[in-house]
Amino acid sequence: MASGDLTGGTGTAALGRLRDNAFYVLELPLSCSRLDIERQGQKLLAMLELGLSAALKYPTPVGPGTRDADKVRLAMATLRDPDKRLEVELWARLDARSAEAAPDDDADLGLDDLPRAPRADGAWPDAFAAFGWSAR
Repeated sequence: MASGDLTGGTGTAALGRLRDNAFYVLELPLSCSRLDIERQGQKLLAMLELGLSAALKYPTPVGPGTRDADKVRLAMATLRDPDKRLEVELWARLDARSAEAAPDDDADLGLDDLPRAPRADGAWPDAFAAFGWSAR
C-alpha cells in the first residue's frame, strides 16, 4: 500500500480523527466556551433521546459522520480536558461544510482565495512608510 493511500493504515486513522473530532461531533467552532460545550452537548443528547433524525448526522471535511449518545459524551469529555482539547483543535482546522459543497473534489481545501502573505525572511520595501517613517 502506498504511503499516500487513504484507504488503510495511517490514512484510515487520519480520516477517523477528522470524522470523530469533538468539534465536528458537537458542531462547535474552535472558539467555543465551556458553557457552549455543555449546552450543545445536552441539546444533542436530548435530541438523540427523542430519536430526532437531525441529530444523527453531522458534517465533517471527509464526509458526513454518524452521531450517537456515546460519541457526544466522549466529545464533551474531550473538550473539557485542556490537553485533549488542544490536540483536537489541531485536527479541526478544516471547514466541515466544505465536503458538502464539493464532495467530488477532495483535493481542494479551499485555500485558493487566501491572500498571499509576504515572506517573513524577505525585505518589505514599504515598511517604513507603513509605520509613518519617511526616507531622509
